[in-house]
Amino acid sequence: MTADLETFGFPPGYFIVRSVASNRLFDVSMDGIEDGTEVVLWPEKDTSIVETRRSPDANNQYLFYFQVFFIDTSGALCSRSSGHAIDIEGDRLVLRHRRPISLPFPNAYAHPLPKFSYAAETGEITVHFVSDPSHPPPSAVPSDAWRKKTYTLVSIPLRKPRTLIDDAHAFISSAITSPLSFFSGAPAPQATPEAVFNSDIDLGEEEVLEEERGDEAEVDDSPEWGRHVRVLGILDKFNEEKGIVEKARNRRRWQITPLRQTNARTV
Repeated sequence: MTADLETFGFPPGYFIVRSVASNRLFDVSMDGIEDGTEVVLWPEKDTSIVETRRSPDANNQYLFYFQVFFIDTSGALCSRSSGHAIDIEGDRLVLRHRRPISLPFPNAYAHPLPKFSYAAETGEITVHFVSDPSHPPPSAVPSDAWRKKTYTLVSIPLRKPRTLIDDAHAFISSAITSPLSFFSGAPAPQATPEAVFNSDIDLGEEEVLEEERGDEAEVDDSPEWGRHVRVLGILDKFNEEKGIVEKARNRRRWQITPLRQTNARTV
């Protein structure tokens, strides 16, 4: 008799998770095994998908970043190196030890681990919760608003730092397009989401609503190696997707590549 195990769209065994938008892999940062160690996106360290040909470093034994994952027998997404599951903390993906139940359950410390599912036809990875992921205190008024959302993983683009030349160019461009507003006292035009995104306002890139992002907001030209992956809670996914550009759509797409035990047989 065999058990009926569910991998939720992921392949059985070990695999890597690649962002279509950034061409980077899921990676556990800083060789961490502690609770809260973040899962980030990092360039690929080993291009072989055959176990016997991969460097031990790429399987997270010696380097600072982990790039191999699997679905365990409970259905949790796990890091190969530590064996720890992936949990959601705020909107970040983090490592999580299995924890004992503490009352009142569930709470921020102890709660059911989320399940991740992969849809090959769309390339999307969805997160499924069995309790409110915000973990409100027992005194809070119960709300089912979280149940109405679709939780999707997205990669976050990173712009290179602005320079004085960039700021001067933006100022001159604004003066040319609306010269009278600087001298007549007329009210300035309302800022567009793209303008807010590129201004000096202290607004994180992951805080910009997906439907408000334009092509300019999707530029990913930073020389930094790493990128962030976040959980996006969408209230009306069908209608929300109508308003996003193709680059934003690609940030929700992932490629799952299983690792093989041996070379493929050739004829």
